[in-house]
Amino acid sequence: MAKIIGGLTTSHIPAVGNAIARDMQQDDYWKPFFDAYPPIHEWLDKHKPDVAINIYNDHGLGFFLDQMPTFAIGAAHEYINEDEGWGIPVMPPFKGDARLSWHIIEGMVNDEFDITSCQELAVDHGFTVPMQLFWPGLGKNPNLPRAIPISANTVQHPIPTLKRALDFGKSLGRAIRSYPEDIKVVILGTGGLSHQLDGERAGFINREFDEMCMEKIVTDPEALTKISRHELVEKAGAQGTEFLMWMMMRGALGDKVNPLLKNYHIPISNTGAGTMLLECIDD
Repeated sequence: MAKIIGGLTTSHIPAVGNAIARDMQQDDYWKPFFDAYPPIHEWLDKHKPDVAINIYNDHGLGFFLDQMPTFAIGAAHEYINEDEGWGIPVMPPFKGDARLSWHIIEGMVNDEFDITSCQELAVDHGFTVPMQLFWPGLGKNPNLPRAIPISANTVQHPIPTLKRALDFGKSLGRAIRSYPEDIKVVILGTGGLSHQLDGERAGFINREFDEMCMEKIVTDPEALTKISRHELVEKAGAQGTEFLMWMMMRGALGDKVNPLLKNYHIPISNTGAGTMLLECIDD
């Protein structure tokens, strides 16, 4: 049976992609952010997951405001990255796992989640930057896993509640664990934390709220479901709604996790950037 070995969180800011392309990881501005990742690389090199479930939000490449699914799951054999206009180098195609994708979709529909299944899906920086951060070199990295993108609506209101996001993750976890092949899976929850890119509160960051979320997502994720969508925008900023993707990741991991790494740094491109490595604890 498939086994979920852990969860990873990271920001997916496009400026990070530029920093990687320009080899700026040791620059004073970027070093406190990038220093969080080598221990995760060591953990991934040790455990070598076969598949990475990458939970991200599309920024207008695969979906737009006129057609924005609440939850979409990639069911393709590969995923193409295209030019978004940020000046980020376009990544080579990412190999998928269509058989596992369809198994997950079937399981989650059986749990009464309405899933948009995508047999073609262009993936943007929300997907590619985390893959670069966790598997440096991508195609040149011998441990690069197959990838399955899951896109969540964090843009077009009404967005999912944090409870719905956590419940999505629980269903995702059940579907993965029922897969009959002996594979190891890691779940990526990307985005945020607090940030607002426009309007009167442009540049808004709430460190106290971010650190509370990073604590509770380990010890008591159910408590976070009491935060309403309005309160999430108020406390985390208009784009801080991306935290719901962390909740989707957390739900898939099970009741107990071991936090092996936690890093928080501000500001990175006007964002509170949180990085975590949560290892699953077998019941």
